[in-house]
Amino acid sequence: MTRQDFRAAVEDEDRFAVTWELIPGRGSHEPQQEEVFEDAETAASGDVVDAVSLTDNPGGTPALSADYLGMKLKERGIEPLVHFTTKDKNRNQIEGLLHALEREDLHNILIMSGDHQGPAFEGQAKAVYDLDPVQTLDFVSDLNDGFEFEDNFGRHNELAETDFFPGAVVSPFKRLEAELMPQYWKLEMKVEKGAEFIIPQVGFDARKFHELIKFIDEKDLDVPVIGNLYVLDPGSARAMNENRIPGAIVTDDLREEVEAEQEGEDPHQAMLERAAKMYAFMKGMGFAGVHIGGHAADYDDVEYIVERGEELAPDWETYVSEFDFPMEDGFYYYERDPETGLNADEHAILPENPSTGLKYKGFKVAHELMFEPDGPLFGPMRWFSKKVDDSALEEPFTTFERVTKTISNDCQECGNCALFDLAYLCPMSQCPKNERNGPCGGSYDGWCEVYPGEQECIYVRAYRKLKADGGLEKAREKLRDTYIPPPDYDLEGTSSWLNYYLGRDYAGKRVGNEVADD
Repeated sequence: MTRQDFRAAVEDEDRFAVTWELIPGRGSHEPQQEEVFEDAETAASGDVVDAVSLTDNPGGTPALSADYLGMKLKERGIEPLVHFTTKDKNRNQIEGLLHALEREDLHNILIMSGDHQGPAFEGQAKAVYDLDPVQTLDFVSDLNDGFEFEDNFGRHNELAETDFFPGAVVSPFKRLEAELMPQYWKLEMKVEKGAEFIIPQVGFDARKFHELIKFIDEKDLDVPVIGNLYVLDPGSARAMNENRIPGAIVTDDLREEVEAEQEGEDPHQAMLERAAKMYAFMKGMGFAGVHIGGHAADYDDVEYIVERGEELAPDWETYVSEFDFPMEDGFYYYERDPETGLNADEHAILPENPSTGLKYKGFKVAHELMFEPDGPLFGPMRWFSKKVDDSALEEPFTTFERVTKTISNDCQECGNCALFDLAYLCPMSQCPKNERNGPCGGSYDGWCEVYPGEQECIYVRAYRKLKADGGLEKAREKLRDTYIPPPDYDLEGTSSWLNYYLGRDYAGKRVGNEVADD
């Protein structure tokens, strides 16, 4: 028997859920895999851990699959929380794995993009990113409701309802306004599409943890949050401080503190004491539990952190000052409360005052003329598109579009153009993860996770252009209120202009375009 159903532990306001992250590593019968099984069995025999959290190809490198491991560990009496990343799977593989998990009664899944691809057999693997996490949550919600579809013969089918308990991630540890706001807007979308619990990225700034709780309360998202409690050792502190683990934030001050502890009487105890104090302030702030990770922590350490954390929890506010690790000139969504060192109710002033740029202005003029239903060229273009479609003019028309958009946006010819909604920036060519509904969590100082120091995150750029064009309302309209479905690859290589005017893609359907004559 498992200690307690993970979902019940998270949703029970009188409990404080605990998960312990295990990393299976590469191989089948290597020491690391044997250690994972031993750790899981130890956790199953104890009375502290509600679920073991299983990573899915962390760091973008191959590892024993989290879904298989979850199935085997459940047989041994421990509840698994399976990390379910989209980086390695197309939508068919995603659905197939979800069916397998459901059949094995593995309902707890943490949905995320995952780390970008790293070295594999004969070089770096090909990234997939067919669905982003928002789209995946939308699909899981459909499965939970009884997924309906048409088969190859046009027959209507409906699957039995599934019982997934899907979670999602968010990264409040961002330095820039243009990084942070799209993170929170994407969080809102994830909850809207079915996320039933949230786990933030790794960080050690108490005020940022508090900011996340305040944002969720302010927006009435009604979703429990499990705090990410990383047991920080010197090696991990260096790696995070040097941005070698995307999205995990350790400031210079914290790194120096951790390294100085190595000269103390008991460095390991200092590490555990820090973790216990984090446990205490997370419980005090209103988190629903903690997600304990870290290479340096074994099961005995997890038990100590929980027991010590419970001792410290009544005085949690006392320890907040020990976790004052802001990023240099970092942006917070709320004003600082000088009494607590956390956040007041008032929103901070949004400091960025960007400009749109000439290219954006040119795209906007063309869009309003040609693609807005009330634009003067919309009607003629729609009429012309109906004449061009399936005629001798279609190929030269498509070639003209391809050349134009390749020069302007390095077009990948997906046939499902999202330029309208992302400040005329292409997520297929300018985002290595092809994220269509908000940023991943890996950016740092505004730079893309995959190309740090070389390429700005597409959502940082989009936010700034949209804010410059129409203020925060315009940016929110596009980056929060507009859901972009996954590409239909039947349209790949075809004219997105024809697809738009003839109502084949999502944007065309949204404005009511259709093939039939008016």
